[in-house]
Amino acid sequence: MSHANARLTIHSRLLIVERTRSGWKQAHIAAAMGVPRRCVKRWLDRYRDEGPVGLRDRSSRPHHIANCTSAAKTSEVIAVRTRERVGRDEVAVRTGVPPRTVSRIIARAGLPRLAELDPMTGERIRASKTTSIRYERERPGELVHMDVKKFGRIPDGGGWRSRGETATNHQTRLKAAATRAGYDFVHSVVDDHSRLAYSEVLPDEKGATCAAFFARAISYFTAHGITRIERLITDNAWAYRYSLHEVCAAHGIRQKLIKPHCPWQNGKVERFNRTLQTEWAYRQSFNSSADRAAALDPWLKHYNTGRRHSALGGQPPISRLQPTS
Repeated sequence: MSHANARLTIHSRLLIVERTRSGWKQAHIAAAMGVPRRCVKRWLDRYRDEGPVGLRDRSSRPHHIANCTSAAKTSEVIAVRTRERVGRDEVAVRTGVPPRTVSRIIARAGLPRLAELDPMTGERIRASKTTSIRYERERPGELVHMDVKKFGRIPDGGGWRSRGETATNHQTRLKAAATRAGYDFVHSVVDDHSRLAYSEVLPDEKGATCAAFFARAISYFTAHGITRIERLITDNAWAYRYSLHEVCAAHGIRQKLIKPHCPWQNGKVERFNRTLQTEWAYRQSFNSSADRAAALDPWLKHYNTGRRHSALGGQPPISRLQPTS
């Protein structure tokens, strides 16, 4: 495969050779091919020295780099960075390697950023697409996750998807009309062990609304065999910080807040929100927000009792709960 910016492919280079054999002058070939004369001469020289193999693309990397960092120095940089967990400037001082070179060595080695490491143990603490570290509570109700996901309301008669509009045209029309339909707020609670989920579509995310929803979620979990919720984890939204104390105290639940700007710590409900988006909210076109809200309960029942969950070995969440009478 030729370089993305190459003027000539291997077939064009063979054409240069064929035209030379036919008696064309190099200047005429260069003019016809739209390349400099020295380019024509280079490919002819390579063909003369190496044959057809010489016309193939080759790396532009130099054969020798005079100031290339030695393998021993590279290993020293990696060792200091891994052992001491210090920044590139400190590594540069300790090893005598320029800071920019230290950065390149760290990147080539695939070492994580310092912000992703525990300062005490050096273990990776920030979830990422390349990590395989997962956790799961040992029993149902030991920890539940709570969050809110906003979805734009659908006007009566259907939204822009049902009208065949593109996202760009939809935004343009909104700006012209200067009106918005607002949002529906889908509140959800997910059990860490079983992944049992409970959701409701509510008009806002105020403190009283969140508290009342969580009380109903507790009743839902009780009806499905989770009679005791030990801990609740949420983000740092005002409604969660100051409005759930009474509900948690009444049921003996200890509330835990995630670290600010670290949504992956509430990852199970965040992942559930994405499933809501792809499998319920945007799976089909609805004629109104009421129609979409009415489809939530049937979908939620399917999610809890029929949908196969990859983290549960292909079983639905209900499979991890004791049968209820």
